[in-house]
Order: sequence, then structure tokens, then C-alpha cells
Amino acid sequence: MKLALLVALAACGRSEPAAVTPPVVTPASSIDAAFVPDAVAATKPTVIPASTRELVVAIVADWDAVPATLTRYRRESATAAWQQVGDPWPGVVGHAGTGWGAGIHGAGKPDGQDGPVKREGDGKSPAGAFALRGSYGYAKAAPTGTALPYTQVSEPWKCVDDPKSQHYDRILDRRTVKVDWKSAEDMRRRDELYTWTIDVAHNPQHVPGGGSCIFLHVWRGEKSSTVGCTAMDETKLASLLADLDREAVYVLLPEAQYKTLATGWGLP
Repeated sequence: MKLALLVALAACGRSEPAAVTPPVVTPASSIDAAFVPDAVAATKPTVIPASTRELVVAIVADWDAVPATLTRYRRESATAAWQQVGDPWPGVVGHAGTGWGAGIHGAGKPDGQDGPVKREGDGKSPAGAFALRGSYGYAKAAPTGTALPYTQVSEPWKCVDDPKSQHYDRILDRRTVKVDWKSAEDMRRRDELYTWTIDVAHNPQHVPGGGSCIFLHVWRGEKSSTVGCTAMDETKLASLLADLDREAVYVLLPEAQYKTLATGWGLP
């Protein structure tokens, strides 16, 4: 049991993203949204960009919860309603729950919101809305249909989680740079957890100590946890990767915060 815990804590960084001013949300127009062109709708600021056509939404019960329910949504245009794609599926987040991260929603707590703020090494998964930067895996090629940029990783590939490194929160081949870090995540692990990974753009400005190496990756099971990532069944992750839109946005929120923010953020 001790060995399983040590291995679980090794995923997503032994520790764990920059300042973006939260957008101003304006009231919806009284004009029927179904007849508003995309160009006009795009002038009504919401957290989710008007160009976004797909969301992956993870909901946890509260700030301390580890189990998550993930659901995928699509829409045809900025003014169209979000439509659920398939059935929801289970996942898990950080062993310490969640905390406000830095992403397209802003950095830290949104105005009027409470809750913890994500920091390096706190064991929390970042809450908020995030772009997806790319994908990585052990196989030579990504699942057929993958739109996100894909990189096959080998032993030299690392994700740097040392805040003092100039390469902090970056995924790289250590053979191509001068090693200036004392700790880094192995992108080619000795287990199956990083068989497929999707890089979540948390802490996009790489602010030291803000949190690093946040992924969607393979879990050890529904009773497991991570130290800051979101994990799920390997088959589900591979299927998601194969069909995920290049501009998809990942959202992770506790249930109460989701209900409060959904309308203003432009969520389903």
C-alpha cells in the first residue's frame, strides 16, 4: 500500500501556473441570440472564446473532493447552444482537491469567488478554464484523428517543475538545453500513467511557483488520485485525444462554483 501511494504521488509533478486580467462579462443582448452573427456575438465577452467549439468539463463535489465527472460538449457557432457529446465519464484530480489556477479565466480567484489558490507542490489540481497546448505519449504516433500536436517521448524528455529553473513548467528534451533544474517530471515513465498525456495550459506565463506540469493523463483507477493533474481511463483518454478539437477548452470547477459562473463564463 505504501508503494502504491509513493507511485501515485510521483505523477503530475512532485510539486506542481500568469497574471491575466479576468475579462469583463456584459449582459446578454435582448436580441434573439439565434440571429446574432458570430462577429457580433464575439463582442460580448465571456471567459470561453467565441471561437471555441468544444469543451471538456470536469466537475468535483467541492474544493477537497478527488472524484470528478467529465462531460464533453460541442456547439456549431458562438451563438449556438452547447450540446452534450456522449455520456459523462469518471476521473480523478489532485489528492488535495482543487484550487484556483491561472488560465483563460484569469489568475487566482475570480472576482466575488472564494476558495484556495493553486501553488507549486500543494497537491491540488487547478480550477478554471484552460486552453490545451499539445499531446505526448509513448507510441510513435497519436491515435488516428488526433488534432492536437503530438510528440513521442523517450527517457530524456522532462517537464521541469523546479521554480528556480529558466525552463520551469516547460516540456523538453534535456539533451537540447543546459540542465539548470533540480527536479523534473519524467515524460516517459516506467508505468502506464503517461501513455497518453494532454498538456493543460495552466500558468501559461510560467510564473515561478504558480504550478507546473498539469496534464490529462491515465489513472490507476477510480480510487486513485494525482498531485495536480486530471486522470481517467486509458481507453477513454485515447478516444478523447483522437476526436478532440484543436481549439478545445478544458474546464475544472467545484459544483457550486460551476453553477455560479456558468452563465457569465459561457458554459453549458
